[in-house]
Amino acid sequence: MAVGVAHPDKSTVRKAAFASAVGNTIELYDFLIYGTAAGLVFNKLFFPSGDPWVGALLAFATFGAGFLARPLGAAVIGHFGDLVGRKLMLVITLSVTGVCTAAIGLLPTYQQVGVWAPAMLVALRLVQGFFLGGEQGGAVLMAVEHAPANRHGWYGGWTFIGSPTGMFLATGAFAATTAISGEQFLEWGWRVPFLLSLVLVGVGLYVRLRLAESPEFAAIRQRGERARLPVAEAFATAWRQILLAAGVNLGFNAFIFIMTTFLLTYGTEEVGVTRGVMLLGSLAGSAAQIAGILLFSHLSDRLGRTQVMLGGGTFLAVFAFPLFWLIDTGSPALIVLAMIVGYGGAAAVFGPMAAFCAELFPTRVRYTGVSLGYQSGSVLGGGLSPVVATALLTGSGGQSWPISAYLVFGAAITIACLALTGEPTRWSRRDEK
Repeated sequence: MAVGVAHPDKSTVRKAAFASAVGNTIELYDFLIYGTAAGLVFNKLFFPSGDPWVGALLAFATFGAGFLARPLGAAVIGHFGDLVGRKLMLVITLSVTGVCTAAIGLLPTYQQVGVWAPAMLVALRLVQGFFLGGEQGGAVLMAVEHAPANRHGWYGGWTFIGSPTGMFLATGAFAATTAISGEQFLEWGWRVPFLLSLVLVGVGLYVRLRLAESPEFAAIRQRGERARLPVAEAFATAWRQILLAAGVNLGFNAFIFIMTTFLLTYGTEEVGVTRGVMLLGSLAGSAAQIAGILLFSHLSDRLGRTQVMLGGGTFLAVFAFPLFWLIDTGSPALIVLAMIVGYGGAAAVFGPMAAFCAELFPTRVRYTGVSLGYQSGSVLGGGLSPVVATALLTGSGGQSWPISAYLVFGAAITIACLALTGEPTRWSRRDEK
């Protein structure tokens, strides 16, 4: 991290971390309600098919389409985040993503307009993914670059609390509208969580507009040390860090998006439990992940990022088979337990990841580097995992073990990249000499 930068007082640091958490909560709410809807709604209303798993495969493919746009958004928005500032980019990403989410809630269905319905859905998903590609990296930096070096893990973890909090809100919104709309859920109830995004965006913009620019970026801007072409410089000088960050995030994203999206369909269509049981499991798991992020982020400041995250990567591999064994019992209590353990254990990778990624890159290309590394891993892990899992399930005649094996493979990539990285600060120190 940058040397000689005077960091703000503790109240300002907390304000920056809180603003990052709020903004990321809203962005992830926007993105994850799509994942929830893909498992519960879109396979019926936008991709109707006689085989429910064919509809699910198409719905999950559009979920993945949003991930495909993320690296491009990471490159473009990260470039301008390193060139003109973190704050402006974060205001733009939050605004556009929220508008796209609300627009999805207004779309006509396949029955009403035919193929135009899925076409418009995919278009909005691509735009949403593009701007989210530049959101998370910037939110991470606003928290970490405001914080003192010995608290990067703790305050960076606040940013990623936004993911389970966004998941909690998204799942809670669907659970509430499911209960309220009842049999009319597929007629109008599913639209309510999408339209609520506009209210949340208003709150997020109020918080972010009151936040000062990152002190580390402000310092290099004042000294005239900004990169002239950040995206080109990031690829030229920090490509190793980008690849390592992508690999670390790949296994985690594969695991977590199997839980957040695929299991909703798997539980209802394959195991035969109610939608309410799966949503309850997601709610309980999201709460467990919030606690886990805070715990493991704090531990990473004391024990080191890589040590804590290696423990988390090992958990991803070890729990891949028990996760499905517990789900396959059909017992509501065991399903909720599986979700709690899965979400909570995965936080050992996720919690310290904000500081881990930020510490890999020098300040002048940090927004670009963090965004490209993190989002590339999201595409290869989270974007593909529901599609891969659905294909593995149908190809194996309904057996879950190939999906577990796939998650073990992803976890092995995470563990290998962590081992190759070592402590991340050695990379940024080298590039800032």
